[in-house]
Amino acid sequence: MAEQRKPPYIEKVDERGNLEVWIVDGTYIRGNMDEEFTNFGQHYRYHYIPMNEFWIDHEAENDERQFFIEHLLMERRLMAKGMPYEEAIVIADRAERKERRRAGDLKIMTHKGKTLPEGKDVHERLWRKLEGRLSVWIVNGRLVRSAFDIDFTEGGHDYVYEFVPENEAWIDNDIEEAERGYVLLHELHERNRMASGWPYNKAHAESSRLEYHCRHHPDELHDKLVDEGWV
Repeated sequence: MAEQRKPPYIEKVDERGNLEVWIVDGTYIRGNMDEEFTNFGQHYRYHYIPMNEFWIDHEAENDERQFFIEHLLMERRLMAKGMPYEEAIVIADRAERKERRRAGDLKIMTHKGKTLPEGKDVHERLWRKLEGRLSVWIVNGRLVRSAFDIDFTEGGHDYVYEFVPENEAWIDNDIEEAERGYVLLHELHERNRMASGWPYNKAHAESSRLEYHCRHHPDELHDKLVDEGWV
């Protein structure tokens, strides 16, 4: 298990038959290979991942590795048989959700007689409250995925997710500290564009381009954040 390789590889943590499970540096991948890489992946979804490997982003908080492995096993099996990703992910999400329920995450969010989870229950700490009433929260990403949206990744805001309270933007606590500024820029830029009437797809695409640019020009990040109201 101690095998080491060059970036983005960090550590091999498991083997499933002929499959190797690697913890990888998601920050490196998003900055140098693919800005859309999420929490985990396999070859049939991301062509640059070797056929016999699962990649799981290094986690800053929590432990969701087992959930992700169950998802990847199902997703890879179905896509290897020719099922499109859009269909395979739905079934893989069900397998992952089953593991999350078994772990008791949903019970944490529906304690004290609650029948539905509440957005405020995933708040970890207030990062900053901006002029115009927008509050940016660091949230428990594991609980967000278990109770609200299993595909939640990196961040989000109230213009995209109905479970995010009004005038809030969320940053996943699973994102490494050094990467949070880029995710924050994406979410602020996207929300500001959507608030002015842009559709999500257009706002997301432009925000992804801006995020990718700043990952390669980190000296511009502060000024770009100020442009989006981060003062």
